[in-house]
Amino acid sequence: MKKGVTILLYAISTLLLFTACGNLGSAPGAQATGGADRPTADREGFPLTLPDRIDTIISLGPSNTEVLVALGFGDMIVATDIFSEDVAGIYPGISNLSVMDPDLEAIIGLDPDIVFITGMARIAGDEDPLRLVSAAGISVVYMPSSTSIEGIKEDIRFMASVLSAPEAGDELVAYMSVEIDRIREIGQTITDRKTVYFEISPAPHLFSFGSQTFLNEMIELVGATNIFADREGWIPVTDEVILQLNPDVILTSVNFLDDPVGEIMDRPGWDSLSAVQNGNIHTIDTASSNRPSHNIILALREIARAVYPDQF
Repeated sequence: MKKGVTILLYAISTLLLFTACGNLGSAPGAQATGGADRPTADREGFPLTLPDRIDTIISLGPSNTEVLVALGFGDMIVATDIFSEDVAGIYPGISNLSVMDPDLEAIIGLDPDIVFITGMARIAGDEDPLRLVSAAGISVVYMPSSTSIEGIKEDIRFMASVLSAPEAGDELVAYMSVEIDRIREIGQTITDRKTVYFEISPAPHLFSFGSQTFLNEMIELVGATNIFADREGWIPVTDEVILQLNPDVILTSVNFLDDPVGEIMDRPGWDSLSAVQNGNIHTIDTASSNRPSHNIILALREIARAVYPDQF
């Protein structure tokens, strides 16, 4: 249970700070060699000097790891973080490093060609916590957690460009776009829009999100309305407001409770909600809904089927 709580807190912290389960597959035999069109700055704008050839990678942040595997570079990953342990396509037994407090000696000792690291590493406010790694001649690429679907697509294209694999990035983005367009087309035909409350942290510390988030975009894509769409970012919420707004559907990505749906149904006063009375409470995969990678498509499908089972 402690690990589940830790994962949830990591997700919430990421979503808060960066107003932010299986993979779609990977291309075999990928290689990363230099090219004229590779970026000269990372996704946070820091100058970036890339090696001519990349054979070994450290990936800190599960969304980074998911994208690297899908692009075909999973076999180059020599170390990752504990939150990436469930990502299919990385070798078992590789080193696990801390995202919040990276072991710089361990990173330098592994001598990777490049390190992709989530902006979560800067939670303490340090502008460049891996400066010693860069000083050792290892390329460090900071990847802030994108809060929009378009931002996620740009992250994928950027990582593919760094690895001299732009075609793989375009292919992955194209897959996302086809599925998003398919769901959008169905969602646009829905005239009786349902209202949705999406819970990412349970009582007593209820947490959800408003606009300017990729999850809000996903609810809108399926033809529904987030009850907190008039607010922005990742937000704490209260029982009183949820009871007042009375959502038609409740979704939860909480994964550390034995029965998150039952816990919601048993809350005092929540039996008055339409969603509870009609049994419209559904779990959504935690990893694919919380991580800003191509795998949000998996959560998008789940949301669509949960909210409008007859249409999807």
